[in-house]
Amino acid sequence: MTRKIAVISGITGQDGAYLSKLLIDHNYQVVGLTRSYSNINKNNLKYVDVLDKVIIEECDLLDFSSIIKILLKYKPLEFYNLAAQSSVGLSFEQPIGTINYNTSTVLNILESIRLLALDTKFYQASSSEMFGSVSTLPINSSTPLHPLSPYAISKATAYWTVINYRESYGIYAVNGVLFNHESYLRSPNFFIKKVLKSSLDIKAGVQDVLKVGNVNIKRDFGYAPDYVRAMWLSLQTSKPGDYFICSGESVYLKDIIHYVFDYLNIPFDRLVEDPSLFRPTDIEDIYGDNSKAKKDLGWEYDKTFYEVLNLLIDEESANYKK
Repeated sequence: MTRKIAVISGITGQDGAYLSKLLIDHNYQVVGLTRSYSNINKNNLKYVDVLDKVIIEECDLLDFSSIIKILLKYKPLEFYNLAAQSSVGLSFEQPIGTINYNTSTVLNILESIRLLALDTKFYQASSSEMFGSVSTLPINSSTPLHPLSPYAISKATAYWTVINYRESYGIYAVNGVLFNHESYLRSPNFFIKKVLKSSLDIKAGVQDVLKVGNVNIKRDFGYAPDYVRAMWLSLQTSKPGDYFICSGESVYLKDIIHYVFDYLNIPFDRLVEDPSLFRPTDIEDIYGDNSKAKKDLGWEYDKTFYEVLNLLIDEESANYKK
């Protein structure tokens, strides 16, 4: 029996690692793309025990011919595009690079699939950030886009590019609008990971305080291993669509920090707000409506974020090194 082939760009990140494991467990051959063999970080793939089960290929997504070669070589059933400049903060410092990379790469992949007339199903990692300032909550498919950062602008452009290729050329293309989703494999520049690592450093006497930006804002957080299952499910339906993958609830960032500090017995005076860490613009509150994903995909999710935090604190503690 021929194994199904799936290509994952951004395979070394949190989502790429968990998605690789899920696909391998479902008897896929996974091909992971990296811009450079010499700079690839294999730690996440090692952590989920799939490093020796994936094929790693060098591919520059800004190079049209590089994508063509991969598609012709493997003719994948599914292509998951998880590669992006994904830091909102960094996008303010590097707006041109962020917008160029996050939009051109999506266009290059979709145009390659179109020109080769492949039946490859395409998944785009979209983001709740592109909705930005909203007048009503929860966010759903009828909510207008109002991006508040260069990163959000890039994701909004990619979002409409996917829809255009689906409607204009009949390509099976899906936007997965994922809200914040966390795990032990999260990159250190993301809020929850920073809070957990810094809190353990404070507890161990490695640092004195946790410096943060604006924490009087609310976000919709979930558990990454559960969210990547929704990614896979979104490519298993008879018709492609766009799905909101979220918990449906928001929580104050300050309340998350207090919960972690209380869990680890850290005094609250170790929390310091640093005005230099504030962004030029920020979303005050955001949460989504996951009912379509639950109904159409059969996706199940009912964790509160404090339940997720318990899992994350325990895993971060078990792996902690000074």
